[in-house]
Amino acid sequence: MKLKKDDNIKIIAGKDKDKTGKILKVLVKKERVLIDGLNLYKKHVRPKKQGEKGETVLVPRPINVSNVMLVCPACGRATRTGFTVTKGKKTRICKKCGANI
Repeated sequence: MKLKKDDNIKIIAGKDKDKTGKILKVLVKKERVLIDGLNLYKKHVRPKKQGEKGETVLVPRPINVSNVMLVCPACGRATRTGFTVTKGKKTRICKKCGANI
């Protein structure tokens, strides 16, 4: 998977299209990412104690990796990623500007 935790991404499909955010968690086996403050859904929470009211909270749900693109920190555009091997170390590069990510 080419995306990692704390990467900035842009959503390219779905209800939050063209919004950007930071990756909180990467689910590799399911090919999904969890984004901070995006792809929010309502969840009803029942009361924990007697006399307390139930409530609805907004919870982020994972989104498929194919619906997001990495935002390059150098050029600031949503881009595809490539890999280069230098001195035996594999690094990610931006396909638009060629900078290391």
